[in-house]
Amino acid sequence: MKGIFITFEGIDGCGKSTQTALCREWLESLGRDVLMVREPGGTKIGERIRELLLDKKNSSMAPMTELFLFEAARAQIVEETIKPALAEGKVIICDRFFDSSYAYQGCARGLGPEMVSRLNMDATGGLAPDITFFLDISVADAIRRRNSRGEEKDRIESAGDDFQEKVRAGFVRAASEDKRIVTIDAAAAPEIIFGQIKEKLETLL
Repeated sequence: MKGIFITFEGIDGCGKSTQTALCREWLESLGRDVLMVREPGGTKIGERIRELLLDKKNSSMAPMTELFLFEAARAQIVEETIKPALAEGKVIICDRFFDSSYAYQGCARGLGPEMVSRLNMDATGGLAPDITFFLDISVADAIRRRNSRGEEKDRIESAGDDFQEKVRAGFVRAASEDKRIVTIDAAAAPEIIFGQIKEKLETLL
């Protein structure tokens, strides 16, 4: 059975955790072997890099340093985890992948989406997701969701509302350039959102 690589993207608070969990539950009910991973992270090396990236003590981190750390973690999870799992026929669900670097570092940090896209391909050896779900939500709605959970902001989440607006615009741009990316209104009820995701995945499966 062919492996499938599914990624979920969006600004913080868009509902990725809910939808990835629903996706995993449904796919496993169909008898598929599912592996859930996250970026940055998913490996011992990647989790150490994640700590560096999200620690608010590292507020002086330069945008290019940030990008290279993300790409390093990405290269590791692709080689150590994603490629072997695909070869085994597993379905991989990844919470964020290289479209996040396109939006966050390429667009919001101003490093340039074209340069980031080239580095993304270098880090993954050309591997791209089979399908990507961009859960689109307004920054104001996302902030309300995060505040209702009472979670402490990490370094990147603390960058401010204007930064999040640029990130969202980056995802919108990425979706307009790549048919692989499916945009879904993340302001809808979770079951409605998952219904749309399920419909797309049924055609892929």
